[in-house]
Amino acid sequence: MGTPLFAISADSHVTEPGDCYLDRIDPAFRDRAPVAATDPRMGAVMDIDNGRSRIPYGMVAAAGRPPETVGPFEYTDWDQLHQGGWDPVARLAEQDRDGVAAEVVYPSVGMLLCNHPDADYKKACFDAYNLWMAEEFAGHAPDRLIGMGQTALRSVEEGVDDLARIKELGLRGVMMPGHAACEGEAGDYDDPRWDPLWRAAADLGLPLAFHILTSGNDQLGAQQYRGPKMNSFLGIMRGCQDVIGTMVFGGVFDREPRLKVVCVEADAGWMPHWMYRADHAVRYHGNWLGDRALGRLPSEYIRDHVYLTFQDDAVAFRVTDLMDHRRLMWANDHPHSDSTFPHSQQVLADHTAHLAEDVRDDILWRNCAELYGLSLPHRAPQTGESPARKDVPA
Repeated sequence: MGTPLFAISADSHVTEPGDCYLDRIDPAFRDRAPVAATDPRMGAVMDIDNGRSRIPYGMVAAAGRPPETVGPFEYTDWDQLHQGGWDPVARLAEQDRDGVAAEVVYPSVGMLLCNHPDADYKKACFDAYNLWMAEEFAGHAPDRLIGMGQTALRSVEEGVDDLARIKELGLRGVMMPGHAACEGEAGDYDDPRWDPLWRAAADLGLPLAFHILTSGNDQLGAQQYRGPKMNSFLGIMRGCQDVIGTMVFGGVFDREPRLKVVCVEADAGWMPHWMYRADHAVRYHGNWLGDRALGRLPSEYIRDHVYLTFQDDAVAFRVTDLMDHRRLMWANDHPHSDSTFPHSQQVLADHTAHLAEDVRDDILWRNCAELYGLSLPHRAPQTGESPARKDVPA
């Protein structure tokens, strides 16, 4: 392999430690806080809400393991997990091993907590997580560990306050629930009652991220998918697609043209066809399907407002000319089972070999650096150069 490619992962994860929630949660919820446990069949797990659900960490932290050893009932002990899932010092070493300069860091347990039915419990868990992420993990190396906060959205007003608090903590963006806790009262995300939240995000410079598996209808093995269980894997991107379509067709970006959103871990190779099909729908069926007057075509909103992260999606690199490549952001998804860790450099060398250097570098690091206002060089550093010479403007 040739010279390593400079890369930032736009979507990586922690495996929340056993005291992540317990030590910081609202005391009223301490007896229900997620806690670490050892299951006789699964090994290392996180117990949610006194056993309401149990998350196998062997599945969450399976990066680099042979596929035949990964499964919900494959016993995985704590010492088999990637220590960088909760230890920031170890995480920096894992970044070096994988050849990435920095990672935008999302939760793991927090992803599935988005689907918990108790809004107050979610709020308590997310507040505790945000403190842990800011104080114990991202705070250790904020230039390399780019922390994302969480909000339950029990109300529009509380969501606005949450965004301000997340910004104060030094976190760089917000992972949104696929469905707000108050959706029934405030409507879906296209409802104008949510406009103060979009305005607050734009004012604060916080990108809003919609991650797979946070919508309830995009779960692996979920019953609503037809046919064999494997078919459910192909549907995990649908939750993100539905959110993006809701915001695009709902005129959200007309009402707040500064808003930036990120479609996370749902791949990107499908987006050119989605854009084409969305424009087709407006042109040919807008007279009976369209219930909002849009200022532009759907594809134009995508090009200006929607970023997409992907890891092992060679197709995305092949269709860069069919969308705005400046909205694509590569990720390693470490330490999840879909991760390219510890072989990211080999994957990237193969997937990007046909690209012009400027397009490649935009996707591998520059787009992410600009979106989150990271202090990184305008071009990838050469051998012997410092990795931080001049800030990229936000």
